[in-house]
Amino acid sequence: MDYYHDEKMQELFELLKQPKTLDEIDLSANFIKNLLLKIIATYGSIQVNRIHEITGLHVDILEACLKDMEKDELCAPTGGGFLFPSVTYTIKKQGQKQAEKLMRENPYIGMAPVSYNSYFEIMGRQLEGRFPINIPQEVIDKAFRDVVGNESAKKTLIEGAIGGKGLFIYGPPGTGKTFITSRMSDLLPPVVIPRYVEFSEQVIQFYDPDFHRMCPEQPEDPRWVKIYAPFVFTGSELTSDKLESRYDPNKGVYETSPIIKANGGVLLIDDLGRQKEDHNALLNRLIVPLENKKDMIYVKGSPIVVHTHFIPAFSTNLDITIMDEAHLRRAPLHVQLEKPTVDEIVEVFRRNLESMGEDYDPEVLERFAQVYRPIGEGGEGMQPTFAHARDLAQIAQAVRIRKGEDRITVQTMEEALQQHVLIALQRKLTPMLFERIIRKKT
Repeated sequence: MDYYHDEKMQELFELLKQPKTLDEIDLSANFIKNLLLKIIATYGSIQVNRIHEITGLHVDILEACLKDMEKDELCAPTGGGFLFPSVTYTIKKQGQKQAEKLMRENPYIGMAPVSYNSYFEIMGRQLEGRFPINIPQEVIDKAFRDVVGNESAKKTLIEGAIGGKGLFIYGPPGTGKTFITSRMSDLLPPVVIPRYVEFSEQVIQFYDPDFHRMCPEQPEDPRWVKIYAPFVFTGSELTSDKLESRYDPNKGVYETSPIIKANGGVLLIDDLGRQKEDHNALLNRLIVPLENKKDMIYVKGSPIVVHTHFIPAFSTNLDITIMDEAHLRRAPLHVQLEKPTVDEIVEVFRRNLESMGEDYDPEVLERFAQVYRPIGEGGEGMQPTFAHARDLAQIAQAVRIRKGEDRITVQTMEEALQQHVLIALQRKLTPMLFERIIRKKT
């Protein structure tokens, strides 16, 4: 679909052809040779083709560097076939000594980074004029295909994605705040990011597989990765320290913060007001990256500017007044989620069962619904939440498997209901009501 690989993205792919010579690549020959020396020293003996897999560098660049390193008595070929990729290299005494010094200074071994200047230029090209976005209807339909109800919330999320505007989402627990907000990133077009960036001989990690999903098509230069717009979330565990990039001495890389990982996508601060640290201090830390679309990373004490072009989303079960006007200006849209209806959570329950491949008796859905119907209508009067629908589907599956049954029956469902902590607590408070329901069933 053009939306995911439009003309601008195609032009970007043309720029990101794999460099084949030292003149074409944006890294210094010295940095590349140091990286290769650390790899050879770590492995002892290693084939050129394996070095290519690790670094992503073209074989012609590897050949040019390794030949120079041979002349400097740092490494030596020890075997292999006629073709250079099959040649095996081993470290020499002088190379081992130099590698040990390099490892103490920077132990990074892995994919070759891109230069800071290349990163800043390529990201700038993508983010300039990113909003407003014309989102195709098929993209909207796909993003919300598994969201039941919440039509007003969907409209607000679509409008936020079109204009790149932040939002504040609030409502009772279990109404799906995190779930529906995560769909906002699916409305945004993809971006290309570097896996790693080199600055002053140091390496900064940008790609995080925990938050970044790779697209099917990828640039020719493997140092870059095309990802779907990221959805990065953090909750009650958030601290000011976690909003900063930190150096990992074991990996030899600077790990970027959620603020930077969310670039091109959505950053959700979940459970706002539940953090141990004052939430106003956390929100104040976000003002500069939100206002300027840029933030600072300190590499060995030197500040460098990075892109932070994300849509902020703030979620809470508390009152909206926990945010002051300065913070609300950065998230001018609001979404208020109401408690779902019984029919809506029955539909979510059904979808969960079917997505897990579960067969079930038709009466199972009615038994589930009865828990949430008002007491005056013969139900148990539990407050319906989407979280219950998900949890009870999983509990029912576990009960079925434990019992060795082929499908979920009403009796299996009854056992699942008895295992759910909130339902069990309510039944203890209203035992006569529960007994009356059971008698009607039997």
